Amino acid sequence: MPSETVCPFSDGISVTHPSPYTVRPYSEGLLRKPVMPYQQITVNVNDAVAERLADALMEHGALSAAIEDAYAGTQNEQAIFGEPGMPAEQIWQQSKVIALFGEHDEAAAIIQTAAQECGLKDLAYTGETLEDQDWVRLTQAQFDPIQISERLWITPSWHEAPEGTAVNLRLDPGLAFGTGSHPTTRLCLKWLDTQLKNGESVLDYGCGSGILTIAALKLGAGSAVGVDIDEQAVRAGKDNAEQNNVDAQFFLPDGLPQGQFDVVVANILANPLRMLGEMLAARTKQGGRIVLSGLLDEQAEELGGIYSQWFDLDPAETEESWARLSGTKR
Repeated sequence: MPSETVCPFSDGISVTHPSPYTVRPYSEGLLRKPVMPYQQITVNVNDAVAERLADALMEHGALSAAIEDAYAGTQNEQAIFGEPGMPAEQIWQQSKVIALFGEHDEAAAIIQTAAQECGLKDLAYTGETLEDQDWVRLTQAQFDPIQISERLWITPSWHEAPEGTAVNLRLDPGLAFGTGSHPTTRLCLKWLDTQLKNGESVLDYGCGSGILTIAALKLGAGSAVGVDIDEQAVRAGKDNAEQNNVDAQFFLPDGLPQGQFDVVVANILANPLRMLGEMLAARTKQGGRIVLSGLLDEQAEELGGIYSQWFDLDPAETEESWARLSGTKR
């Protein structure tokens, strides 16, 4: 997924992650008046110290700090924040801490002071200058309408719908993953566009922004439910459903009512897909269908072997380096 711009006007620490799953901010900070241009400093550290270092940088004068997965998009990419098979509040095994400073701030001294407080010696970092920008316009410019298929578009609220007669999903970027720009999201949307039958019930497990839940309803589903481990994602899903005038339901996992669905979609990561196979199969009606993405193309064979216990799987579909599996429950 393309990297995100971290807006220096935002409060505190932000967390970005290019994988198809939800992330949340670590902590809040004080809003400080930015000075243009900015110094951007990047440090690679292990998971045990990333949050403490980001907090220390904020305490000593950084305008913002962000934590990213250093291994995103590779076989070493990891699930986080209580996903199945991972320790509670697990962060990435190797992280990038990215901090913004004002033009005249003593960034090098702040980095070393923060590093010493965290028990780090001779901390290496890279730096670059960010020129003055209209950050709101820059962020909006990254999100043009996206055409998924001949009839399906994802359109931010500040754009006119490119095709008035098409199925248009109104969706703005936010804390929860899912704007339609990532290949895994597009792969799932294309499946829903071509394979979903009118009136079917849909479970979107790991719903993020709710994009797949909402798309299912706009494409003819009789009902659609989104589930996510992140309360922010549940709130974002409800807000996005309201913006799109659809009656979608969103739950945390413990709140999901009992029952089976005609279609189960899970656009998450390979590790939680490994752990959730039996549960997702149990949630799928006999003769119902499953759609899995969030996995790299080299992981498709392994995941296919797991899910073939319950499903007759179709050949994997790929886009860029990502894959989608789908099949029918026996």
